[in-house]
Amino acid sequence: MPKSRLIGAKAHANRLKKLSGEKMVREVGKALFAAGEMIQVEAQISITAGAVSGKKHVPSAPGRAPNNDTGTLAGNIETNQTAPLVVEVSSNAPYAGDLEFGTSKMAARPYMAPARDAKRKEVEQLVRRAVDKVVRQSKSGDS
Repeated sequence: MPKSRLIGAKAHANRLKKLSGEKMVREVGKALFAAGEMIQVEAQISITAGAVSGKKHVPSAPGRAPNNDTGTLAGNIETNQTAPLVVEVSSNAPYAGDLEFGTSKMAARPYMAPARDAKRKEVEQLVRRAVDKVVRQSKSGDS
């Protein structure tokens, strides 16, 4: 049986390299970091919106985002890119985990998971646009 030759194989292989290469990682990584910042801001807003600090501070109801008091929780939320395609949004406040997940003595007052869920569609669109950009560029021959 004669060998058949795949037409355009070299161009196709080059395009696949681009799609799995440095440019894709860079573009998607930027989108993921921007997404993390969107979640960070959403979490901070959920804590600070309508909250009263000081003597008139009222704790939030169980199941609701914590009401801002000293600003430590919201002020310590940060977005970090720990690897090219890994972004973490967290709060370094000492009681952040207790508020998010609750304890044996206190019901949870989640703020991070609801922020993530509220931004899920926007995050998906942001990442999809980054991938689409690299795919379009790979078709046009741009580097």
